[in-house]
Amino acid sequence: MSHISARPASLPPISLPRRVTAHVAHLLILGLFLIALAPLASLVVTVVSRGWSRLDPTFFTSSMRGVVGAGGGALHAIVGTLLITLAAVVISAPIGIAAAVYLVEYGRGALARALTFLVDVMTGIPSIVAGLFAYAVLSALLGPGARSGLAGALALSVLMVPVVVRSSEEMLRLVPSDLREAALALGSPVYRTILRVVLPTAAPGLVSGVMLGMCRIVGETAPLLLVAGFTDSMNYDLADGRMATLPVFIYSQWQNAGRDHVAYENRAWTAALVLIAMVFAMNLAARLWSSRKVR
Repeated sequence: MSHISARPASLPPISLPRRVTAHVAHLLILGLFLIALAPLASLVVTVVSRGWSRLDPTFFTSSMRGVVGAGGGALHAIVGTLLITLAAVVISAPIGIAAAVYLVEYGRGALARALTFLVDVMTGIPSIVAGLFAYAVLSALLGPGARSGLAGALALSVLMVPVVVRSSEEMLRLVPSDLREAALALGSPVYRTILRVVLPTAAPGLVSGVMLGMCRIVGETAPLLLVAGFTDSMNYDLADGRMATLPVFIYSQWQNAGRDHVAYENRAWTAALVLIAMVFAMNLAARLWSSRKVR
């Protein structure tokens, strides 16, 4: 019996033209990456440099009530952004995760196809349309002209639900089928298998998807202009009265910049910096959660 050597056959050396081509391709890809990165870097540098001037304690501890010109802060807008975003999460997360569970665990036939189609349509819906929907609901319940933070949360939830459905669906599909089959073989009903096995296993990915959905809606302006409005005062009640948010605060400050353009523009840039920092923190948290892979 002939002896087969374990040594791998020697590979031919790479020719000079192939080395040059690979090097040129590497430089081209690097150059295109830097070109794509340049606008983002320019945006970050501009916002930080221009928003740094009002990054003081007053900006985070006071509202714009009674303030004309310099001074004041964005506490009312920061609180409003957090309250409306959290309310949108409370509305969207159960609906989105439940829809994803149905599509992955039960979805068969025409109903599943229709639900998938509706999610695809909602993914590309303009934000102003979501605002009009929330405005129509609010007008039907409370009459024309009514404004509230809860209506803003409803509008944002329309934009957030498809993101949660898609991300949750992918995370649930990553759960090994062996875990489901083992639970079912032990006599566990399907619903209990989902509650006790599938959802806990996919929990890091589900939380990550919800946080990515929050990043999607936290900077929306158009629907909040329609249904939440704007106010210079603090408002902690989502169901009563206008409620300020950071995107609308930035818009209003820029609109009023003609009175004392330096003070108003500084507040607008600082609010933009705070909003970017919030989105960055949410994205970082989502990345940390997604690093906990489904096992």
